[in-house]
Amino acid sequence: MIRSTPKAVAAVKSEGERLSKRVMQLKACSRREAELYIEGGWVKVGGVVVEDPPFRVSHQTITIDPAATLLGTEAVTLIVNKPPGWLDGVDSDEDEDDEGDSDVQKRARQPAAKQRAPAPQNARGLLLASTHWAQDPGGVRILKRHFSHLDAEIPLETGASGLLVFTQDWRTTRKLSEDLGSMEHELVADVAGEVAPESLQKIARALNDSRNPMPHTKFSVNSSTPERSKLRFAVKGAHPGLVAHLCEKAGLELLALKRIRLGRVVLSDLPLGQWRYLAEFEKF
Repeated sequence: MIRSTPKAVAAVKSEGERLSKRVMQLKACSRREAELYIEGGWVKVGGVVVEDPPFRVSHQTITIDPAATLLGTEAVTLIVNKPPGWLDGVDSDEDEDDEGDSDVQKRARQPAAKQRAPAPQNARGLLLASTHWAQDPGGVRILKRHFSHLDAEIPLETGASGLLVFTQDWRTTRKLSEDLGSMEHELVADVAGEVAPESLQKIARALNDSRNPMPHTKFSVNSSTPERSKLRFAVKGAHPGLVAHLCEKAGLELLALKRIRLGRVVLSDLPLGQWRYLAEFEKF
């Protein structure tokens, strides 16, 4: 599918009428339906797909894909495999006063001695067509509108990797926020060396310490070698720092942490740094 380019957009003058109005005339439909056809990637202007209803047209040829449908225009949910060291995208990492300014402008206002180190990259920066998993089983057509108005409700440590959720669907947002305390998070922790029974006993004592109540947590050893071991943790609710705390209590050196499941949704084979659509059959 041919996509609009900056040159193609610049070539169209500001005169004329809104593309949505022209589509209304061609399809004999309402304005909202026309906007959905455009946002659905079904409309071409001069042979180039345009997904912006306010786009202005004059004498260009407007074509609507014969297969155009308003089905599948609902809000989407994206599953991301966050790399370690990236922010989880739940909170903005920019100051409100700096909103709209370029990085160069922000640095220019700071004295050289007080300039901050570069901020970690944000997982929202992975939400691009180029980082979409080629083997995505969802079968959803990538559209420009899928990358806007995305909420993130479930935090993940910056140092950890694994499953993040970004959604446009208010029902999913409500589900994740209201059920956060009871939803199970499955994490795999890589630790240095072999895990001795004494270490597991220390984790159990920390979880059962009445003086320091902990969230409901199940744990087990996935694999263990003299060089490196994997521990599985199933925790009710999002508790950043919990696994690191338990490993410290057990005298274990935490090498890596990865969230592989959230509720009934699993990360599966999604490659690091890529994203996929939440499939229709998947429920948190």
